[in-house]
Amino acid sequence: MQLAEPMKIEPVVLRGGIVRLEPLTLDHIAELARVGLDPTLWQWVPNQVHTPEDMRTYVSTALDEQRRGVSLPFAIIDQASDQAIGSTRYANIDTTHRRLEIGWTWLTPSHQRSGANTEAKLLLLTQAFDVLGAMRVELKTDSLNQRSRTAIARLGAVEEGTFRNHMIIPSTGRVRHTVYYSIIDSEWPAIKASLTARLRGATAGP
Repeated sequence: MQLAEPMKIEPVVLRGGIVRLEPLTLDHIAELARVGLDPTLWQWVPNQVHTPEDMRTYVSTALDEQRRGVSLPFAIIDQASDQAIGSTRYANIDTTHRRLEIGWTWLTPSHQRSGANTEAKLLLLTQAFDVLGAMRVELKTDSLNQRSRTAIARLGAVEEGTFRNHMIIPSTGRVRHTVYYSIIDSEWPAIKASLTARLRGATAGP
């Protein structure tokens, strides 16, 4: 059996009607700090972001992971205002085995439940499966984060299991269990159709 060529993942702009995803840079720090310091955004995140300096560290760490080839971070830009409203990324990239994770996603509260998150996920999944040729996309969340678990399940991702005692949360010392989900290439066409229909409904006028 001939092995497939490794995925080639490079910075790219992904455009939708509500948001566009553009490669994260240091220039985004100030905008992200203006909209991204609400404590509720970081409740379930191991590394907390509470100050502009925390945001600088957050972005710098993401860019270091990009240089090492394990992540590709994006700023989420609201198309109407042309302002940054959050961030997301490809992570844990394994080009040889054609898999990656979508995560580290947050949106400022004013744009939650606006269709922005659904479109961002659709853009990332479409790029992963239809352009990059991924075989598998992973998603994960804290086992206690029921809102995130519900949202991931609504994407159509399959819950695969729980990594028990997966990590220690630095800010509290709590031992976190992490729930893993995945979408594989054979499932993608149906999920793509479902997300496209949901997004169409979210953006339809009265």
